[in-house]
Amino acid sequence: MTVPSKVPVTFMGCDVGKASIVAFDSRDGRTRTIPNTAEGLVAFAAGLDDTCLVVCEATGGYEATLLRAMMTAGIPAHRADARKVKAFIRSFGTLGKTDGIDARALARYGQERQARLIRWQAPDQYRDQLQALVLTRRDLVAERLACNNRLSAPGADIVMPYLSAIEVCLSTQIREIEAAIEDIIHTHAPLAAAAKTLRSVAGIGATTAAALIALMPELGQLNRRQAAALAGLAPHPNQSGVNDAYRRTRGGRPEVKRVLFMAALSATKHNATLKAFYEKLTASGKKPIVALTAVMRKLIVICNGMLRQDRATI
Repeated sequence: MTVPSKVPVTFMGCDVGKASIVAFDSRDGRTRTIPNTAEGLVAFAAGLDDTCLVVCEATGGYEATLLRAMMTAGIPAHRADARKVKAFIRSFGTLGKTDGIDARALARYGQERQARLIRWQAPDQYRDQLQALVLTRRDLVAERLACNNRLSAPGADIVMPYLSAIEVCLSTQIREIEAAIEDIIHTHAPLAAAAKTLRSVAGIGATTAAALIALMPELGQLNRRQAAALAGLAPHPNQSGVNDAYRRTRGGRPEVKRVLFMAALSATKHNATLKAFYEKLTASGKKPIVALTAVMRKLIVICNGMLRQDRATI
C-alpha cells in the first residue's frame, strides 16, 4: 500500500457484488452497473485516468478483480474499511440502503477523505498464499476444538465413531497445512528472514510468527502507535467529566489480537523482560487482563521495531 502521490479530481464509488458492480461517477452524477468480470472491468478502467480515485469496500474477495483491473490500468484505488464507510453514511442520517446509495456514499467518502486514504497495491504472491493457509488453519483448529467438545459431552457415545473420524481428518489437514506454511516461508527469503526475526522474541513461536507475517504484512513499516492500533491494541480514553474510566482497546484486526493473546501468555512465563513488566503491572493493582493486554501491546511494538531495523540494514 502507498500514500497518495497525486490529488484526485474525480471519484468513482463502486459497490461490489458477486456478479456485478454498481459504480457512481462524480463527474456526471450518474450510476451504472458493470459486470464483475475481467473483460468488463478492463473496459471500465479504459474510460478513467490517473486523476480519478476508485473507492470500494472489502467484499469477501469479490473486489479483487476490480482492484487488479485498476492497478493494471494505472488508476489509483482504495479498499475502504466497511465499518468506517457505514459510520460515514449514518452521519448523514441516511436510513435507506441500496447499491446506488452505497456507491454514491463511497464516492463522497473518497472525495472528503482522499488525502488520508492509502492507495491499494497488489499483495505479494507468497504472502497472499501464506495468508490463505494461516486463515484456513485457524478455521480448522476451531472446528477441531468444537468436535472435541462434542466428543466429551454427555451422551456422545452414539456419535463417537463419526466425530472421531472427523477429528482425525481435521488433525491430518492441520498438519499438512502447517507443513505447507513452513515450506512457503522457507522458500521465500524475505518471509524466512522476517520469521527468523520474530521467532527470536521469547514467547513467539513458528505459528505466531507465520500468523503475524500473513495477517499484518505492514509490520516493520509502521511507527509504534500505528502498529498497536492496527493490531487492535491501542488504548482509547474513556473519560467524561470527572469520571476517568479504564481505557479500552478496540478496532484493528481481531485475528491479530487473538494470535498475540496466546503469545503474550507464553511471554509472561518465558520472556524475562515481559515477565517482569507483567508482574510489575499486576503488583501495582492492574487487573491481570489489563496487564496481559499491555504485554500484547509491548510484543507487537517490539516485533515492529525489530522488523523495521532489519529493513533499515538491508
